[in-house]
Amino acid sequence: MGKLKAIILAAGEGTRMKSTISKVIHPMLGKPMINYAADAYKNGGCDEIVIVAGDNMEALKLAVPDALFAHQAERRGTGHAVICAKEFIGDDDTVFVAYGDGPLIRAETVRDIIACHKDSNAAATIVSCVFDNPFGYGRIIRKNNVFDRIVEHKDASEDERLIQEINTGMACYNGKQLKKALAQLKCDNAQNEYYLPDVSLILKNEGEVVNIYVGSDPMDFYGINDRVQLAEAANIIKMRVNNSLMLSGVSIWDPANTYISPDAKVGRGTIILPGTIIEGKSIIGEECEIGPNTTIKNSSIGNNCAVINSILESAIVHNKVKIGPFAYLRPDSVIMDGAKIGDFVEVKNAVIGKNSKASHLAYIGDADVGENVNFGCGAITVNYNGKNKGRTIIKDNAFIGSNSNLVAPVTIEKGGYIGAGSTVTKNVPENCLTVARARQENKEGRAPKWDE
Repeated sequence: MGKLKAIILAAGEGTRMKSTISKVIHPMLGKPMINYAADAYKNGGCDEIVIVAGDNMEALKLAVPDALFAHQAERRGTGHAVICAKEFIGDDDTVFVAYGDGPLIRAETVRDIIACHKDSNAAATIVSCVFDNPFGYGRIIRKNNVFDRIVEHKDASEDERLIQEINTGMACYNGKQLKKALAQLKCDNAQNEYYLPDVSLILKNEGEVVNIYVGSDPMDFYGINDRVQLAEAANIIKMRVNNSLMLSGVSIWDPANTYISPDAKVGRGTIILPGTIIEGKSIIGEECEIGPNTTIKNSSIGNNCAVINSILESAIVHNKVKIGPFAYLRPDSVIMDGAKIGDFVEVKNAVIGKNSKASHLAYIGDADVGENVNFGCGAITVNYNGKNKGRTIIKDNAFIGSNSNLVAPVTIEKGGYIGAGSTVTKNVPENCLTVARARQENKEGRAPKWDE
């Protein structure tokens, strides 16, 4: 029993991007372009993804680590690219050939194309689409409504250029027939290249059935050549994601100014306010309010939370938590149920226990904080001595007064109370009041007289 394999052609340099990185690596909503194509074919039913790469091989391996790779050292056309991957093509395989710079293809379209190919028992199924403006695209030429050939725009006659059915470049093949036709490709053309569309013509001329699948949505076949098209495609993906979320029960006040990764999950009843960016595989629960002007990267947020004008990066937030405005949760921050991280509070590599509060102007780094702890304004865990980082442990019901410095490593036991302005360098016993500051001295009559 053969496999269903997608061969994605991605060796091109993309010179029109004017970039130091490969075209198909350019990010869209924080995710490399090539990943959108790979995900569509994987979710569309393909068992294996084979990427044909050039000098961008190592970058592509980082972007799509679970794919198989073929190397096209010398770029001599699309047909040559598939020849470079022939070791992955079995006789009984169904092979879907597509392009890495076509990120808008949807999984449901991939499934439809594959089903059409299998139902037709064809050696090849070419994917076409009707474009209002087909300028620059190869045209599908039919005779008696069946495939005859593909003609490139530059080679088309005036009548052929009036045809609006274009060749998308995608196609499905029977593995055995594909390999047979690849072996017959010739490069006797001005570019001295092997063209993949010639495979369909070879198969037709040998009496094989060549089927045509006509796509219903031109956006599925949108290719990217420059940064303008990159932005246009990213906007289409953005609206697809936002519309899907709104239909699932999420309120997005301003979809045009809300950017959500297609890999993110948002629960029903949640409100997303303008200027919000949700990246990566972030998860947001139900009945939350996120934004405005909030960035969430690869973080998890529970139910009934509010995150206002803040940044979260690789953080975990449990239920009924309020964050912000202007808070910053750095990697490995864990905020437990009912806690509050207020304005201008930064948390890094710390666990904040249930119902604990840092309402404003605090830094909590490398710390384990228990339940019902209160941080006063200006409180700091001093975690770095210039060489090593130490950890601060604050147990349940402790109170950390304003402008206090807790110099790690240090432990504040349950109920410990730190007086405002203290610099604590020693462990604080349970239910102990600690005041660690210099004695105030008043010098009578010594105040400077600025008007003299």
